[in-house]
Amino acid sequence: MESNTFEKNMSATYSSKPNEPISLETELSETLYRNMKDFVIKNPKWDQYQLINSAIASFLVQNGCGDTKVTEMYLNQLFNP
Repeated sequence: MESNTFEKNMSATYSSKPNEPISLETELSETLYRNMKDFVIKNPKWDQYQLINSAIASFLVQNGCGDTKVTEMYLNQLFNP
């Protein structure tokens, strides 16, 4: 798929409701899953959704993402775990 076609499809799919949560399905290694589960059990203020959102926001910011909403999510999780 050409880059322009991909970008147009992504734009049409996600631009209409930018703040609406989406569902994400992925496979995790057993090690990641076990440690995520243990972390959530030991930290009742966290749940699996917050943990995944925090991890993705951290990764994006540390790799140059300049979106202010992503940066806000990143900073919020640093100071308000």
